[in-house]
Amino acid sequence: MRHDIVPARAPAGSRRLLRWAVPALIAILLAGGQAAAQSPSVVAVAETSAAALTRDEIVQFLESARVVRSRDLPKGVTRPVRLTLTDGRLTHDAVFSSVEERVPIMRFRTGRTELDFVDSYRYSIAAYRLAVLLGLDDMVPVTVERGHDGRRGALSWWIDAKWDEEQRIKQKLRPPDALAWVRQICRMRVFAQLLADADRNQGNMLITGDWKVWMIDFTRAFRRTRELPNPEDLRRCDRELLARLRALTKEQVEETTKPFIGGAEIEPLMARRDLILARFEHLVAERGEAAVMLD
Repeated sequence: MRHDIVPARAPAGSRRLLRWAVPALIAILLAGGQAAAQSPSVVAVAETSAAALTRDEIVQFLESARVVRSRDLPKGVTRPVRLTLTDGRLTHDAVFSSVEERVPIMRFRTGRTELDFVDSYRYSIAAYRLAVLLGLDDMVPVTVERGHDGRRGALSWWIDAKWDEEQRIKQKLRPPDALAWVRQICRMRVFAQLLADADRNQGNMLITGDWKVWMIDFTRAFRRTRELPNPEDLRRCDRELLARLRALTKEQVEETTKPFIGGAEIEPLMARRDLILARFEHLVAERGEAAVMLD
């Protein structure tokens, strides 16, 4: 405003009119703005809740969403990368691993030797697909194959964990529902024995704030042994998982997991499946069904 111009003063009656008219006009404008915000035609993009997505929708998101950020993760010998993805409606993180190592003879620092050693991102994808077959996909995050930074790898849905098992033990935390916890742990142990997972360590077991257990990183699963790595881990099992194991066929596994694993991994897996069934049959006969089977 120029300081050499003095604005004209409105008459007293006009000033009284403005005192009630201006607030009324503001209220009308606000009401109109709220109505517009509620109108679908005004909202350009509605955000999507990750919790509302189906498994197929998560698969589609992981396969097609745009990568907007990438950073290395401090944990993991296979050097996984945390990616942030968005499709314009949803933004969520995922873990990318492209490890692919095959060695005829692997000698570990402990002195152990393994023939035909494999450390492969493909095994994480096959493990997720097998988990779906067995009804364990609520314990293994959705995992797909995808390219990133010029490499093919496994991309897994990010789990917002509160602890891993190592942290839980160090903090001496106990689950509020002991029976639900035992059921999850028993399921995890059965799956680990079935896959002959050589790297099922405490850091690969994530726990969310509601005490839900998630198994991650299966790059060293599907060992070619026909024996159970630790049969003493199998003490209890729920009826549903045992029934699904009993119904599992080699043809189902082949169809579901191709091209990520083949006969060299599947035939030993089915042999271990038979040993798991035999183990629980023995335990039921020895201890009674009530002491072994979980509902």
